[in-house]
Amino acid sequence: MIFRKTAYLTLLIGLVLILSLTIISPTAAQESTADILEALGGYPCPGSDFTCVTLTVPLDHFDPDNGETIDVVFGVLPATGERKGMFITATGGPGSSGLASADSYTSAFDPSIPEHFDIVFFDQRGAAQSGNLQCSNAATTYYETEADTTTPEGEAVLIASAKQFVDDCLAEMDVPQEMLAFYGTDQAVEDLDLFRQAIGDEQIWLYGESYGTQYAQTYAAAHPENLAGLLLDGTVDLTLSGIEYYEQQAQAFNDVLLMTMDACQQDENCVADVVGGDLLEFYDVIESELQTGGVIFQFPLPSGQTVERQFSLVELESAVAGFLYSEGSRHLLLRALTQASGGNLVPLARVAYNAMVVDPETLLPIPDPTFSDALFYAVECNDYAYFTGTPEERAEAYIRAGDEVDASIPHLSSIFYGDLPCAFWPGNPSEERPAALKAEGIPTLVLGATADPATPVGNGFSVYENLADGYLITTEGGAHVIFGRGDECPDALVTAFLVDDQLPAEREIDCQGEVSRPYVPNAPTDAAEFADPLESLDSAYNAIYYLPEYYYWDLESLILVGCSQGGTLAFSPSSIGEQFRLSNCAFSNGFVMSGTGTYDYDSGDFTLDVLVSGNAEGHLIYVQDFDGNSTVTGDLNGEPVDLSS
Repeated sequence: MIFRKTAYLTLLIGLVLILSLTIISPTAAQESTADILEALGGYPCPGSDFTCVTLTVPLDHFDPDNGETIDVVFGVLPATGERKGMFITATGGPGSSGLASADSYTSAFDPSIPEHFDIVFFDQRGAAQSGNLQCSNAATTYYETEADTTTPEGEAVLIASAKQFVDDCLAEMDVPQEMLAFYGTDQAVEDLDLFRQAIGDEQIWLYGESYGTQYAQTYAAAHPENLAGLLLDGTVDLTLSGIEYYEQQAQAFNDVLLMTMDACQQDENCVADVVGGDLLEFYDVIESELQTGGVIFQFPLPSGQTVERQFSLVELESAVAGFLYSEGSRHLLLRALTQASGGNLVPLARVAYNAMVVDPETLLPIPDPTFSDALFYAVECNDYAYFTGTPEERAEAYIRAGDEVDASIPHLSSIFYGDLPCAFWPGNPSEERPAALKAEGIPTLVLGATADPATPVGNGFSVYENLADGYLITTEGGAHVIFGRGDECPDALVTAFLVDDQLPAEREIDCQGEVSRPYVPNAPTDAAEFADPLESLDSAYNAIYYLPEYYYWDLESLILVGCSQGGTLAFSPSSIGEQFRLSNCAFSNGFVMSGTGTYDYDSGDFTLDVLVSGNAEGHLIYVQDFDGNSTVTGDLNGEPVDLSS
């Protein structure tokens, strides 16, 4: 890809003639952000504290003779105190909605950041409020493709599926194909610079996460004079070809899987839950078994009934790859795998359905307006070139490039084929990769984690080595993207950099982290293993908390799930926080619960008020407080119960 810097004159013409926006003069720049947003037609972002502004921008920033335009939406939360400038976040993907993340991300910032900065998020052209390109049905079908790339037959299936996906995706999103050439990152960053000019700031602070680092580096190369500071978190090395990047990413997924398995082996609670004692050995066995066909199991439905399902290799790899991104999700994955080692595939299926974004009851795709697979490929296939020749020849070359990957990477080598649809995607991107970013005059923080599977930590180190004024912050273990997760080490360094203009004391800083959260044992199959009612209800609390449907709940919908040993659980928002309803719900045979529960956001108390049947009968009231202390009172088999931890 060749970066082309838009001339200042072209931008002015674009603003005056195309955007119909007022150029902010030096005098007008003294206006408050609120006044500027009002002048730009600002309106409340839906369901958010941010104010949205819609800019009509050129479809092609590099051809002044092309008068076509496209709308891009930016969200701004004005600084609450003395304003220093704009802190702008480019989120990951590509294809994510920045505006959908704006409020939750901002709530994780140190309060001094929104005090001194206008906080800015945006939906990149084609995402959510900026066009909402979608082909979720085509994507779900494609991601469910069963193809063994170690055989000619499997390779043929994968190529055919990639071609069919592109055909189906183009039809589903119903966008003229000629427009798709203008969704690349080089075009998208020019939208941001027009927004900067519309606000009237000479310089901005830009933070990119994951794909957002691709976006942020592209902006830095095109407009270095407009950056006061740059932050790259979960960094992509843009000098790599797509093939080189995917080789490293596939290796990283394999390596983080092995790290996660080792974390289990170092935790006695996890080892105790593994039938056979070695989780990696079990994983090798089930992976091999699924390569020859699916495994039949019974899945509990919200109706309380069960349905026969087949668990496949695609679902295993989707579950594992999708849940390797953070310490918390790895913990959920370990709990699911340990149960699978004992023959219970239900938790692993729940993890797979969550990763694949399908309804656990119907297995139909769940519409997700906050992410677009269509835009993912519209960006990727403009940013990276994959071989030459006809689409079929390009696809064959891609497959051949994967031969060594399949042979050398034991697990999750299928990650390598992520961009295979680009062989058939319309467009003709440049094969030239950008030069390494130097960012002269721009202090730059590069953040990463050794257990990041999606943006291998080596990418960040390669970018850092070429920076004129770079600082490398690396978490040992850690998640994909480390800022804003509540980890004091990276968060404090970023806050000091932004608010106090304080650079790290050293060029390279290591932060302590972990690969997985401490393992919480699964509920035993038989309630006879519980020592007392408190242990039973502590286990039930954990079973609820670590359900993927609850752990990744949107906090808005009514969710119904089938309990693992029968009955149903429902949870929904309430006036105080969350409410639960259990109907003959059992996570261990012999401990059946019916009743209600609440989670009070103000007090931090989780409460269950349930009638219990099975091995014993009675009425129990369970409370776990904010600090994890729990009590249970009531009666069981006619005897009073009053226990606490």
